[in-house]
Amino acid sequence: MDEDTRYEAVRSRDGRFDGEFFFAVGTTGIYCRPSCPAVTPKRHNVRYFATAAAAQGAGFRACRRCRPDAVPGSAEWNVRADVVGRAMRLIGDGVIDREGVAGLAARLGYSARQVQRQLTTEVGAGPVALARAQRAHTARVLLQTTGLPVTQVAFAAGFASVRQFNDTVREVYAATPSALRAAAPRTRPQSRPQSRARGRDDRAATVTPTATPAAAIPLRLAHRGPYQAGPVFDLLQREAVPGVEEVTGAPGDRTYRRALRLPYGSGTAAVDERPGTPQGTSAARPGGWLEARLHLTDPRDLTTAVQRLRRLFDLDADPYAVDERLGADPRLAPLVAARPGLRSPGAADPEEAAIRALVGPEAAGELVRRYGKALDAPDGSLTHLFPEPDVLAGAEPGGALGALAAVLADGTVRLDPGADRDEAHRALLALPGLDAATAAAIRVRALADPDVAPPGAAFPDHWRPWRSYALRHLLTAEELER
Repeated sequence: MDEDTRYEAVRSRDGRFDGEFFFAVGTTGIYCRPSCPAVTPKRHNVRYFATAAAAQGAGFRACRRCRPDAVPGSAEWNVRADVVGRAMRLIGDGVIDREGVAGLAARLGYSARQVQRQLTTEVGAGPVALARAQRAHTARVLLQTTGLPVTQVAFAAGFASVRQFNDTVREVYAATPSALRAAAPRTRPQSRPQSRARGRDDRAATVTPTATPAAAIPLRLAHRGPYQAGPVFDLLQREAVPGVEEVTGAPGDRTYRRALRLPYGSGTAAVDERPGTPQGTSAARPGGWLEARLHLTDPRDLTTAVQRLRRLFDLDADPYAVDERLGADPRLAPLVAARPGLRSPGAADPEEAAIRALVGPEAAGELVRRYGKALDAPDGSLTHLFPEPDVLAGAEPGGALGALAAVLADGTVRLDPGADRDEAHRALLALPGLDAATAAAIRVRALADPDVAPPGAAFPDHWRPWRSYALRHLLTAEELER
């Protein structure tokens, strides 16, 4: 986009561009999302940034009205297969906090200096600045939605010290952590533990003032544009593995729940089917959210858990770009018109998704019963974590399952957010007993690749780079015809 396009998006408060870029106003020292409801600044006072981190690095603080840190992520990072796209996905997953810049560079196969240079050139901020911006957002969510002491919030958000935490919050939000917590909207205690919270943030909602560290963290998982929740929940319900997942409720008002294996511990997540829409929604500000709740054994896992839910529900997609491309094809046009904003779900745990793609739902349930790890604190019907690859490699050493589990366990095949998709695909095809259709399914779900065509399918090139979405349209239409 050129500056004319960006300014027009700002002038018209076009929510389609939220997360795709940010703008800052030199006279106020504030940066915003394009759909910010504030008075449109004069053009010569506006600067544009690819990321919130870049705006913060230039000395701007986040707008308190539009909460630019809470927008959906840019769809560009999910589409791109180069080192910048892979790096952005890994940073979103919290790799910098766990492994540092050296760990990020090692996963990408580049030197730390090369990663720093490429990210700074492309997005205006290096890996440390990008991770810092993410920590600030996590800290705000914890401050405004939990009763954790401020000191615990600092370390849970990934900060190395309380001083670093205080300095960052002041710089990003122009408020102390205590003031930020006090400014959070409050709700009355609810009678239902899973009642839908209400708040003004697009990603984070509020809990009661009596919230404790053990209470659920309510979230609003923002998305841009229309969101077809029904087909996503239909798919998750068909695939649900007992003990690890469940879908309850009637169509249109269902809740998906699952157990999560996370870097520092485990957790459970619940996501509601009924989409939320911001007050005063108009054609200029499309979008909404899915309401969710997280129970975590270690709050340091919040960032990672949120990102994994976003990949599972494909919340960072750009439905406008997808629908424009696919809707121009006569074969797909009626399907796109019937279901605008249809998503291509990913996976909360890519290694689990790969094994499930190979063995199927029934066999996956048996693996959970035999080898799954019991949750320390079972949550209703959620009792186990899906067995890890090293456990399966030792327990089921033969056949395709044993071969896949072994290469996942020893890292020969990587399916994390920063994995090289082409390299992983080639390695999967080389495994005995794993056919091309299964490899393609793993690429769609575990690797969240938006451009996968089933083997042998005549998918035209003009459907690219959204062939995974084309497949989802065709499969959804087929399901409805049965």
